[in-house]
Amino acid sequence: MADLLQVATKRNPHLKVYLAEFRKSTNTEPKFVEALSRDMGRQEEANFIYPVGDPIFIHVYGSKHAEKSYTAIEPILERESKEQYDSVLDRILVDSAKKAVHSTKEEYEAVIDEILEEAIKIVESDKEKPKKARKNPVGKKSFYLTQVEFDSIEYYIKRNIIENGRIEPFLRDPYIEDIHCIGMRDLSIIHKVFGSLNTNIKYENVEELEAFVKMMSERIGRPATMTRPIIDGALPDGSRINIIFASDVSIGGPSFTIRKFSTEPLSIIQLMRWKTISSLAAAYLWVCLENGMSVFVCGETASGKTTLLNAIFPFIRYDQKVYTAEDTLEVQPPHKVWQQLSTREFGPEESRVDAFALLKAALRSRPDYIVVGEIRGKEGNVAFQAMQIGNAVMATFHASSIKRMIQRFASPPISVPVTSMDSLNVAVFLSAVYRKGSFLRRSISVDEILGYNKTMGGVMTRSVFVWNPSTDEQIFRGMNNSYVLEEKIAPTLGYKDKRKIYVDMNLRQKILEKMSEHDIVSYKDVNEVIVAFQKEGVEGLPFPL
Repeated sequence: MADLLQVATKRNPHLKVYLAEFRKSTNTEPKFVEALSRDMGRQEEANFIYPVGDPIFIHVYGSKHAEKSYTAIEPILERESKEQYDSVLDRILVDSAKKAVHSTKEEYEAVIDEILEEAIKIVESDKEKPKKARKNPVGKKSFYLTQVEFDSIEYYIKRNIIENGRIEPFLRDPYIEDIHCIGMRDLSIIHKVFGSLNTNIKYENVEELEAFVKMMSERIGRPATMTRPIIDGALPDGSRINIIFASDVSIGGPSFTIRKFSTEPLSIIQLMRWKTISSLAAAYLWVCLENGMSVFVCGETASGKTTLLNAIFPFIRYDQKVYTAEDTLEVQPPHKVWQQLSTREFGPEESRVDAFALLKAALRSRPDYIVVGEIRGKEGNVAFQAMQIGNAVMATFHASSIKRMIQRFASPPISVPVTSMDSLNVAVFLSAVYRKGSFLRRSISVDEILGYNKTMGGVMTRSVFVWNPSTDEQIFRGMNNSYVLEEKIAPTLGYKDKRKIYVDMNLRQKILEKMSEHDIVSYKDVNEVIVAFQKEGVEGLPFPL
């Protein structure tokens, strides 16, 4: 790692400066790492620097007894360089308007590169800089900068014009889940390894923050205004953003929250390794989804609902038609026949399209699976109607238990009749739990919906998996006792002995565990193994069982 650090500091002088100052002030030596592991978050002390793409580096420092901090290490703009930066930025904003029209980020970056080349002359040292300003052949002022100064100015110009401004380090960092900005406070984050951290990043004044919030809202096509101060949408990379613009609504000043989006979803194997779900519970869901059962993934905010939903999509047979309906695009089924539908919330009333309309449109296409990103309102009723006429449905839903899920569905604005609740087969419940000093995401129960009992006046359910917090294990209570496996799936497979279905489940558990043993972890690789098994059986597997 010493060699890697030496290379990094040679390419990035600001990192060398930062390290020297940190060593002097703390008398400690940070550990330079290329990647983080979950174990690092459980260590007594943290003192790690890792790259997120030149020229940005991240330093996490602290201990269990002293609050950990998150420092984004970026190029340095000295006072003189800051003045030059402002002048060069003004030059770019004026000159770019006279260049060829640019419609993409790449085209705009090419325009900026062209203007920088025209405006800036690179010199070896400060001694070579002319004492008086000189003009280039077309009569415009030339800026004389050292290579270090040029690199810093170029970075900040591109960061602030075509990238994401001050939050660029966060969006580059693959270990960040959530980004929070509340007015003029330092921004805070939720880190996948180190949990909640305060950062060294904040906006200099309210005007800068307001300008940024407006820019982000315009980028997602939903401009924030005083009359429309609350905005929800998705950034170009799919990350989910919520903006509260008006100061009389967000009392501390404009605020925003970004829930980051992974380019490739986490696989079921990764979730098994993190103990979010057991291999047997995953195998149970595999059998259910492969055989057209309707499954809802439920839990409270930030419990990992969408993550699990994406992870179990490969269990649906590879040749089935999948329709998704969302207001914020988050789900990513790997199927070739996938129709992705999105709501349209803005514009004239007659041109708006809500999730309710999307679901009705999806029903006309006779998909094998309809996926609702998140059920909030009357679209929940349509989802149950779809299940009643034979469509399998998957969705996420805010509810912490099977009892609360049924209560919410049976109440306005969803208002599903309790007698229809057994159209849903399985509900998985997730929770962010605090255990031994760490926040973990766990599947706390998997429940089957058996049906409406007129005598009892309620819906009968059965917990087939239950999480034991003392041992951190998911206990299977459904062996030889699963209504969905024995009464719903086994008969459709033609099994005379209904309990043969447990053999199928145990086989899939073994396949999942073998994938973990062979380090088949990426979403793409896991999906390929599952598809091979669906096509060719055990003979199609890349490993012996």
